[in-house]
Amino acid sequence: MKHTEENVLKQQALDKKQGVDKNSKSGRSAQNKPKSSTDAKAEKEDVKTNVAKGKKRKSDSGVEKDSVSLEKLVKIQIPATLKKQLVDDWEYVNQQDKLVKLPRSPTVDDIITKYLDYRSKKDSVITDSVSEILKGIRCYFDKALPVMLLYKKERKQFHEVVSDDVSPSTIYGAEHLLRLFVKLPELLAYVNIEEETQTRLQQKLLDFLKFLQKNQGTLFLSAYENAKVAEGKGKGKDD
Repeated sequence: MKHTEENVLKQQALDKKQGVDKNSKSGRSAQNKPKSSTDAKAEKEDVKTNVAKGKKRKSDSGVEKDSVSLEKLVKIQIPATLKKQLVDDWEYVNQQDKLVKLPRSPTVDDIITKYLDYRSKKDSVITDSVSEILKGIRCYFDKALPVMLLYKKERKQFHEVVSDDVSPSTIYGAEHLLRLFVKLPELLAYVNIEEETQTRLQQKLLDFLKFLQKNQGTLFLSAYENAKVAEGKGKGKDD
C-alpha cells in the first residue's frame, strides 16, 4: 500500500485489533492448554509424596505406641500345668455348662494368707514389698473379676452370690485367681514401673504361681458343678 495518511491510519487500526485478539487467544490457551506429561507427572508425584508423608506419620505414631506398650508389659510365665488348668477351666464353663461351686474354700484371701505363711517359714522375715504385692493382687482381683475375669455364663451366678458390700476375694478361689495372672500384664501396662522394680515384681509373681502349682491338688477343684444346679441353689438362698 502507498504511504499515505489514510493508509497509515488503517494500518494502525489493524495492528490494534490484532493485538487484542492475540491477547484474548493467549489468555484462553493458557487456561485450556492441556498439561504436558512432565507437568502432570510432577503434580502426581507431589500428591503421592504428601499422601506418603501422611501415612508415615500415622504409621510411625502407631508403631511408637505399640512399642511403648510392649516395653511396659510385665512378662508373667505361667507354668505348664497351670496353663492346662486354665484350658480345663474354660472347657468346664463354656463347653460343658458347668460352674465353680461358690463360695469356694479356700478363697482368694485364704490362698494369700497361706502363701504368706509359706514365705515366712522359708524366709523368716516377710519384706514389705511382698506384702504390698499380695495386697495389690487382692485389690486387682476384686476390681477385675466382674469386669474381665468372668465368662458370660458365670455372670448370673456372680449377681446371685456377690452383693455390693462383699469382696469377690472372700467368695471366689484359685480358679478365678489364676485367670487374673493372664490379665495382669495388660493391667500393669498402665502403671509406671521402673525396670528394676518390674524385674523384682516378675520374680515375686512367678514365685506365687509356683506356690499355686505346688499346691494345685488342694487349691483347685477337680470337677465343677452343673450350671442349673448351681443356679437353683443360688435362687433358693435368695428366697
